[in-house]
Amino acid sequence: MRWREQINRSMQEGVPAEILRPADWGRRIAMLVSAVLVGLAAIAFAFAGDWAQETFLHAQARRPWINLVATPLAFVAIAAITVRFASASRGSGIPQVMAAGKAPEAAQSGALLSIRTALAKVALTVGALLGGASVGREGPTVQLAAATMAHVHRLFRVKVTSGVIIAGGAAGVAAAFNTPLAGIAFAIEELAVAYEQRVAILVMGAVMIAGLTAQGIAGSYVYFGELDGALPIATVLIAAPLAGVIGGVLGGLFARAVCALRGPDGRYTRVLGKRPLATALVCGLIVGGLGFATAGATAGTGYEPTRDLLAGAGGAYWFGPAKFAAALATSVSGIPGGIFAPSLAVGAGFGELMTPLFAPEHAGLIVLLGMGGYFTGVVRAPLTAVIILSEATGSSHAILPLFATALIGDWTGAMVCRERLYHALARDFAAPRAAAEGGEAESRKDDGAS
Repeated sequence: MRWREQINRSMQEGVPAEILRPADWGRRIAMLVSAVLVGLAAIAFAFAGDWAQETFLHAQARRPWINLVATPLAFVAIAAITVRFASASRGSGIPQVMAAGKAPEAAQSGALLSIRTALAKVALTVGALLGGASVGREGPTVQLAAATMAHVHRLFRVKVTSGVIIAGGAAGVAAAFNTPLAGIAFAIEELAVAYEQRVAILVMGAVMIAGLTAQGIAGSYVYFGELDGALPIATVLIAAPLAGVIGGVLGGLFARAVCALRGPDGRYTRVLGKRPLATALVCGLIVGGLGFATAGATAGTGYEPTRDLLAGAGGAYWFGPAKFAAALATSVSGIPGGIFAPSLAVGAGFGELMTPLFAPEHAGLIVLLGMGGYFTGVVRAPLTAVIILSEATGSSHAILPLFATALIGDWTGAMVCRERLYHALARDFAAPRAAAEGGEAESRKDDGAS
């Protein structure tokens, strides 16, 4: 009771009571510790992912046929491990966080955000990069970060709420891309459905601490390199609608294809789900064949080709369509891995197809608009797209053209695929929980009748 007396005395002196409550201090310490750990984990994951991708590309340069052998075998092996031991780690990782955030206390949420699932997610994603899959590490980092945040809060005996899970996911985006504002925007647009003040403060605190931890180790770098210059208004009036419409349609087609092939209500989901290893083998052969035909350009995150295109160095016009096919096949395979970075790479490739229509000195910014249009069409989060691209390229001068492109891309993407991709996939992870709750309700009903 001593602390209650202290609170009463502090209130009389004008000090807010919540500052001295032990539960609030425990919550603050848990957030601080977990946010630091998220930053450290994101950096370690990034190093491991970069090593895996570079190792594969070096091996592929010496033995080009490795795409045709190692990639299909890697897909089958990773799919087998995922199905047998870590089913909650399949796919991007963002749908798992969204599903867990809607019912953080449910048993299924514990599986989605367990440390075992998070470690399996990291290991299998690194394995996918080592095998030449077209995956990113940003989505998996979101699941890793949310799991870390939830686990630390449990250790400190602090209740794991939706706000804790949202904050963890947002911190993961911030640490993965080194874009703190994008983490906050992503939490608002995708992870959270309510804009409560307490959640907003928790998100901002976790994002900033995780971001500062990552920056302290990796340095204050710009993810894709800085872009200089600005687009004339006449160019913007043509390029922004063009990139928004084309990117939005293509991104919407990607999302619609994934929903049809892997979504909970997809036409072909049940067929592919019955034969997970055969599906992984076919997808691995497609990705391996594309990697062999493009000399490894479609493998991994697509970071290097994207950086070159943004720098105006140019590239092959087949890169966008080939990366699109590789990313789609990888997503359909069911192996763990994100679609953030591959989607940005695909958008850069399609943006490169538009560059001949404009002045050569504007090529990098046209590619940037292509990235914004396509990424928004896939994810349907225009604010997140704009902030990620402006922060990741240091191009704050391009925010207005990017906003115009992203808004048009969001509209056209919605015309092609009405439901947001991550929201659709999240229902797949929520389904087992709903079924279990329905079974428990029926059991209680039967007991009552007897």
